[in-house]
Amino acid sequence: MSQSQSRSTSPANWQTNQQEREGLWIFTRVRDFIDNIANTSPARLALTVFAVVILVFTGLLSLPAASSAGTVTPLHQSMFTAVSAVCVTGLTVVSTATHWTFFGQLVILIGIFVGGLGTLTLASLLALMVSKRLGVRGKLIAQEAMNNAGRLGEVGTLLRIVIVTSVVIEAALAIVLIPRFMVLGESFWQSVWHGVFYSISAFNNAGFTPHSDGIVPYETDLWILIPLMLGVFLGSLGFPVVMVLQQNGLNWKKWNLHTKLTIQVSFILLAAGTVLWGLMEWDNVRTIGTMDLGDKITHSLFASVMTRSGGFNLVDQNHMESTTMLLTDALMFAGGGSASTAGGIKVTTIAVMFLAIMAEARGDADVKVYGRTIPQGTMRVAISVIVAGATLVSVAAFLLLSISGASLDRVLFESISAFATVGLSTNLSAELPPSGVYVLTALMFAGRVGTVTLAAGLALRQRSQLYHYPEERPIIG
Repeated sequence: MSQSQSRSTSPANWQTNQQEREGLWIFTRVRDFIDNIANTSPARLALTVFAVVILVFTGLLSLPAASSAGTVTPLHQSMFTAVSAVCVTGLTVVSTATHWTFFGQLVILIGIFVGGLGTLTLASLLALMVSKRLGVRGKLIAQEAMNNAGRLGEVGTLLRIVIVTSVVIEAALAIVLIPRFMVLGESFWQSVWHGVFYSISAFNNAGFTPHSDGIVPYETDLWILIPLMLGVFLGSLGFPVVMVLQQNGLNWKKWNLHTKLTIQVSFILLAAGTVLWGLMEWDNVRTIGTMDLGDKITHSLFASVMTRSGGFNLVDQNHMESTTMLLTDALMFAGGGSASTAGGIKVTTIAVMFLAIMAEARGDADVKVYGRTIPQGTMRVAISVIVAGATLVSVAAFLLLSISGASLDRVLFESISAFATVGLSTNLSAELPPSGVYVLTALMFAGRVGTVTLAAGLALRQRSQLYHYPEERPIIG
């Protein structure tokens, strides 16, 4: 009896074991594939991770449960929204408040949080989770994502600090915002939802709002505007800067060069943007011309903070003066800090190029600042980032001009906003046909991963040369 039972159960057990081995074999192949990419091609891993994440969120937003109408959202709209969320941009082609259900808004919010961690950070986390280790090259990838904020042995700790820092700052912002929404008459759970949504959207520089009219109703409410500005500004500094501030506080002498340049240039752009935006819009009755002095200053400061990548707005961008739109274009293109939730070409890129120009004007052989010499390789990366960014914006603007027939100022504004993952809009995104929507979708993706991946790839991919050609200097200028 036992022999017959043994014979009858053996094929089933063998089949079960075979299925388990096949399942483990598939997992092993996936693990080896990811581990191989992590140790050989950081750029390819970053692009793969972000593409997969975007496809997942596109699928979720395409579900009927995500739409208020209970129907499938068209692919160009669901993909655009998913890319805008994961790339922490904030541009929309449908109303976040009215088109999406609570489930859809929750998917968007999770996409913002995940995307805010950054491409190389996500790639490093994926390699760490799947392979249980990073390897030397994988640790170099993660260290580059953190802007060399620590030694290779501390990379795992640094990645955990990134997530913990994000959660703590977002929780603090939510704790401040929730009581204010309750005071304004919202229910407890609605206040909690709006407080959490705005805190995550602000720190990750996303600019999504769960209200149909955005934050315009709160244009004089400092209890809401100040936390939003603080969240956006902290997020724009970048995780390496935040970690240095956690370790050394406000002790300037202990800050590394990256932290000094990021904070200094950020405050310069913040002050210059506030003054210039205020002066240009001071008498514009369509924006702040009829307001009192305090509200004008508040609006100017808020606009300066948000144009750097925040994406929240208190005035209609179409009502601004042409000079103000040009100023906004420049600030959006500049962006925030490296390895941050902000976009743009980054403030350290601007700092390095400015210092190089000053060194050339003075006739110095080296580019020096704060007792340090900036390597030639860093300047080549900075030039590459600027040229790549300008090229992407130019190509996208050319395509959008031919597709939409809109004016150049609106097209350029929308293109820079998409590339720099800002989210400020002249409403051109919602007016575009599907082909134009896909152009902006590609631009948001390229803006979030393109220049960062290019910079990391150039920094990590150095070839040794056994010979040099004779030098010959072409005429410059």
